[in-house]
Amino acid sequence: MKWWLVLLIIIAVVAVIMFILYKVGDKLQKKQLAQKQQMMDAAQQQTMMIIDKKLMPMKDAGLPKIVMEQTPKRYQKAKMPIVKAKIGPQIMNFICDDAIFDELPTKCEVKAMVSGIYILSVKSTRGKKATQQAAAEDGKKKKKSLRTRMAAKQAEYQRQLNDELLAKKQNEEKGLTKKSKAELKKEQEKAKKITDGIR
Repeated sequence: MKWWLVLLIIIAVVAVIMFILYKVGDKLQKKQLAQKQQMMDAAQQQTMMIIDKKLMPMKDAGLPKIVMEQTPKRYQKAKMPIVKAKIGPQIMNFICDDAIFDELPTKCEVKAMVSGIYILSVKSTRGKKATQQAAAEDGKKKKKSLRTRMAAKQAEYQRQLNDELLAKKQNEEKGLTKKSKAELKKEQEKAKKITDGIR
């Protein structure tokens, strides 16, 4: 067999593999976006006191049994960003979005968008901001590894996606309120015409 024929076969196989990987990745990305959108739709604002945050396996995080039952076994051993927070009198463990985990302050009160046991974003913080900023500056001074830089870049992209989804949800809500106001005005005008006709 000639060398160029072998080369063509190898190129064809690599091209097919790349196409399959692209399709699978595209499908997974669409699925993730749909899940993210559903979580954003179900999200509610909560005021919580962040007690602690850690990267730990799901099985050691003390999450509800139903969450552990629905999670595949291979993910139960993987490390997840877990946040221990106090909402009212109750202390709970939450799964945090990777994009906001590093920025999430501890030992202070925050307003966060929460969907179930998943913290999607943090709107405002109250408490030890100066300490958190100092810690962040110390972290910047240290030399970052390639893995840390890649994780930071992915967190930045995730944060941008969260902001876009949140803005989209807020725009939809504003559109609904404008629409309902217009409908209310039409109903009032219609009622006025009816009352004028009766008179």
